Amino acid sequence: MKSSSLRAARFMRTSALGVSLAIAAVSVPAFAQDAPAETATDDSDNTPIIVTAQGRSQLLSDVPVAISAVSAETLQNSGANDIRQLNQLAPSLLVSSTGSEANGSARIRGIGTVGDNPGLESSVPVFIDGVYRSRSGIGLNELGEIDRIEVQRGPQGTLGGRNSSAGLISIYSKKPDFNFGATGEITYGNYDYWRLGGSVTGPISDTLAARLDGVWVKRDGFYNDTANDRDINNRDRYFLRGQLLFEPTDALSVRLIADYTSRDEECCAATYVGPTVNQYIGNLNTPTAVGAGATPTSNNIINVLRDLGQSVGAFNQGYSRDISVTPGRSFAGKTKDYGFSGQIDYDFGGVTLTSITAYREYRSSQAGDVDYGTVDILYRGDSDDAYRQFHTFTQELRLQGEAFDGKLDWLVGGFYANEKLRVRDNLRFGEDYGRFAACRLITGTALAGLYSPTSTGCVVPFAAPGVPGFAAIAGAAGASGPDIVAALTALDGLSDRGSINDRYSQNGENWALFTHNIFHITDKLDFTFGVRYTNDKKKFAATFTNDNTVCTTVQGLVLDDLTTTTAGTATQIGTARALAGALIGLSCQGNSTAELNNVSIRDKRSEDEWTGTAILSYKPIDDLMVYASYSRGYKAGGFNLDRSALKSPILPFAATPGGAQGLVQNLQFDPEKVDSYEIGAKYSTGPFGLGLTLFRSDFSSFQLNTFNGTVFLVQNVNGCDSDLNGGDRDQSKFTGAPNFNAAAATTGACPTDDVSHGVRSEGFELEASLVPARSFRMTAGLTYAKTKYRGQLVGNNSGAPLDQALRLLPGNNLSNAPELVATGSVAWTPDIGSSGLSGLVYIDGRMTSDYNTGSDLFPQKEQNGYALFNARIGIRGPDEKWGIEFWGQNIFNKQYAQVAFNSPFQEGATSATTAFSDPQYPGGRQIFSQFLAEPRTYGVTLRGKF
Repeated sequence: MKSSSLRAARFMRTSALGVSLAIAAVSVPAFAQDAPAETATDDSDNTPIIVTAQGRSQLLSDVPVAISAVSAETLQNSGANDIRQLNQLAPSLLVSSTGSEANGSARIRGIGTVGDNPGLESSVPVFIDGVYRSRSGIGLNELGEIDRIEVQRGPQGTLGGRNSSAGLISIYSKKPDFNFGATGEITYGNYDYWRLGGSVTGPISDTLAARLDGVWVKRDGFYNDTANDRDINNRDRYFLRGQLLFEPTDALSVRLIADYTSRDEECCAATYVGPTVNQYIGNLNTPTAVGAGATPTSNNIINVLRDLGQSVGAFNQGYSRDISVTPGRSFAGKTKDYGFSGQIDYDFGGVTLTSITAYREYRSSQAGDVDYGTVDILYRGDSDDAYRQFHTFTQELRLQGEAFDGKLDWLVGGFYANEKLRVRDNLRFGEDYGRFAACRLITGTALAGLYSPTSTGCVVPFAAPGVPGFAAIAGAAGASGPDIVAALTALDGLSDRGSINDRYSQNGENWALFTHNIFHITDKLDFTFGVRYTNDKKKFAATFTNDNTVCTTVQGLVLDDLTTTTAGTATQIGTARALAGALIGLSCQGNSTAELNNVSIRDKRSEDEWTGTAILSYKPIDDLMVYASYSRGYKAGGFNLDRSALKSPILPFAATPGGAQGLVQNLQFDPEKVDSYEIGAKYSTGPFGLGLTLFRSDFSSFQLNTFNGTVFLVQNVNGCDSDLNGGDRDQSKFTGAPNFNAAAATTGACPTDDVSHGVRSEGFELEASLVPARSFRMTAGLTYAKTKYRGQLVGNNSGAPLDQALRLLPGNNLSNAPELVATGSVAWTPDIGSSGLSGLVYIDGRMTSDYNTGSDLFPQKEQNGYALFNARIGIRGPDEKWGIEFWGQNIFNKQYAQVAFNSPFQEGATSATTAFSDPQYPGGRQIFSQFLAEPRTYGVTLRGKF
């Protein structure tokens, strides 16, 4: 195990690199002292960057909010085809994708929506040409020809279409042009990567122009499925977008956009986390010899998986991309995303009306071998049987103008969204699950002597009362022995059982009224005030069909023993009840039970929120602006679209009045709210720009989605102002008991009056740019964000205890929230002689400190700090009519995990040791899997334009 001093040294090295990069950009303004003073510039010259972050066209340097603007040329040089590449350019942003490329997650300052549960809205939504997209994973599609991307940091509680709690990403495509033009691109790279892209634009008449963009991409996958002789995580997609721009007068502009995206790919595979990847794995993945029992330093679940066909080498293969997939299972996924929008801008003479109307349809289906191993434990079938589908209509209206001789720049508006969400699921036990479940239970109990992985129920043949040896082995269970053995045998019937057709329906309606006003108190002092009222309603319904009758069969065999067994010693009675409970839990794992067959539930919720902002900004000199701001943000509550919260897998519905409908409230979660404070400064002379932001944001009812190895938990996280005396924490720190605090249900409660924010994000952001000459540009960014849970946590607004699966959260950083990130880029485009030729030399980098990738913060999910670099070199013809470029992404082939997670249903018996320093702490014998990031890619691109 690496020592803490080594980890500290590694952190300092990463930090030093980031600080050095930022200082390098800030320390060279002397080269541009004689250049004309202008605003922040794009990559080609010193023309100003115009942004619309405040609903108006403004110079970037004049906007008193934290915003990064990335131009088309920077995007092209970085190789950006979707929003993930923005990671290299915006240090406060982290975009990742895990179980499905259709459901990526974006985080700003360490805050984002965790997981891909469609019931949770995005903390960092994506807007394309002013149109709200239902989930940020939309931005993982090809984007076509882009004019710019704006990344706004901090809550957006006034403008920005729909509310967001952490920030937003606004993507603006290139408009039609009244001058004819065309572009084309051919790219080839390793993994047999092909990308063809093109656009054509021009006039149809004096008042009407059109534009057409298209992209086609195909690439082999990064993972090698040796069992099925195929690759996974491939690319096979195309994108089309058509536009019309109608400008009959100077006062009226009408822009119509229609687009279509298709993806037919296999994603996303995962590998096991081994001790060479994460130091905290320790002996967790160590098996014992065939036939030997588990020991305190080995893991019985590894023995079971090995005996059922899993290669033991897969548990410590480092960053090898040879994956374990059950023969015949698929990761096939299909995505269709299409829609149209219309924007009307009309100048009435001093007052401008803007209307943006849009309709979108989005459907993503996904199959999967979701145990991510050779043993067939859990899967989703054909991609057409498991999908999510959004139908979204949005309408935004804005009126803006000036009053009091220009002293007031006012804006009023309204927003409406109608979203219909449909989800279908068919998560099923695999062919090996029954035997796997029985073997998993037997190896960790007094019945270990019955272990026979080749036999029905994993029980030695003829194991029954009266058979020699049975009484000595099963007798430890007292009078329950016969029923338990019968139940173990019955588990074999779980093969290929589970959900058949679970359907979820959520109809949401959101409307808002807002105003955003800039008061020019003096020529140098402005006060900005905005307020927004939002009403959000959701109606939820679900129906379930299931063929897992084994669950009820097992319950019938052992449920009585669970509550009434009295024969035998106290130890025997306790063992019997524990075994009975474990059998029911395994046969009903994840609530895959026929008790939900033909069950329908429904619910609804409504909420009203006031949000807004207040900003005071001052320009002591023309090139410098300072500001202070307060913002109130909000993200709507909703429903957990996973039925795992409907019931305890140990009790029948009969124990709960109203059955599933009686527990439907467990699916609801509250809205997330944030109060954010910023102090900032922006200095811009044109060739040189520097921005500094200090921020603090407090989040109440933070929405957290966690997979605990069995079910998905969606829980609000709040803080408690009073002392919980360790009731919200892992008690091994206090009592030595492993894994969880059994008393937390009472000791972890908080008085309602003491409940307050549960998450705080605070730190600073530094951005710098230098353009000393037309042919040279340098940028750098540094973000320090300490995004942490409070030291005393509760689960909701009423002060209910935090779920003990989240026992490591108090006082720790959030997942995927590195404290220190630095980015930088250099672009040089020198003239080559006097022939009109020019060169291109480009490099960008992102350096990240250590962070944990799992929402439950188990140390086995930690990721060491790393650095990523991209580079591009090329030559271009006169006026850039043609060009050839050689490029590389992740050029040093840095290997790391995007997210590590609990391998589904793959947790062994609890470790025999309770020492705090035990390498298995705190996950017992849970093993872990990980979604790896992309390896090094490289290739060549040919460009042309007319």
